[in-house]
Amino acid sequence: MNTKEYISSGIIESYVLGHASIEEAGILECVMKNNAEVKAAVEEAQQTLENLATAQSVTPPDDLKSKIWNKIQQEQIVEEVKPAVSVDIPAAKPQEEIRIQSNNNWKAFAIAASVLFLVSVGGNMFWMSNQSKMKTEIADMNNHKKSQDLAMQKMNRKMDMATDPNMEMVMLNGVEKHTDSKAMVFWNRKTKDVYLTAESLPKAPDGMQYQLWAIEDGKPVNAGMYTLEKDSEIALANISNAQAFAITLEKQGGSTIPTMENMYVMGEI
Repeated sequence: MNTKEYISSGIIESYVLGHASIEEAGILECVMKNNAEVKAAVEEAQQTLENLATAQSVTPPDDLKSKIWNKIQQEQIVEEVKPAVSVDIPAAKPQEEIRIQSNNNWKAFAIAASVLFLVSVGGNMFWMSNQSKMKTEIADMNNHKKSQDLAMQKMNRKMDMATDPNMEMVMLNGVEKHTDSKAMVFWNRKTKDVYLTAESLPKAPDGMQYQLWAIEDGKPVNAGMYTLEKDSEIALANISNAQAFAITLEKQGGSTIPTMENMYVMGEI
């Protein structure tokens, strides 16, 4: 794919509007650093979007500020001063009443101690349960961090390939039945190794697998079986010559000839 085809592929518009995936944006930003024509096209698209936003902007009414201020003043709440609480000195109680009250106090203390004991037991059980939950959350966070680290490593790998002068990038767009599908082939012109990133394809059903094909002199040539583990990491095949690439969905293990009705994406070089 040459520079003009890359610019007209629609990736720049998706990037400027914020619709491009992290992977697509990362590749485009790498290409911008090494291709002045692509960088100029991105800046032009950004300026066009800014001009459109400016042209459609609406100036608020002049009296809007005063209306808002008047509304705030009307809704201010005046804090009421609470009356002072009068304190009455209780009258002296008879001796018998004091004795009865003392017994009642001991009962109250016993009940309070029982309640405190139950609260303590409940608190310990809650703390143990909370500790288990915290350990689970920490484990989930660690797993999430590992996933992020792996994703970052893969992204760096793709950025390195995108900036490699020996690497030919071939955009594979969805065919008629699968217009939303897309993939990217990285073909090393020097070593002839072919790498594929196809994370945007739908998940293959059980017992099925995506197969990459190189079109050489009008004939399809097996270019390897795709898996997520191989995505942009492991070369699927070594292709000496090709005019296009395509991906079909085949039975697990692949096929000797492509199943044309199961073709998902295709792109010319």
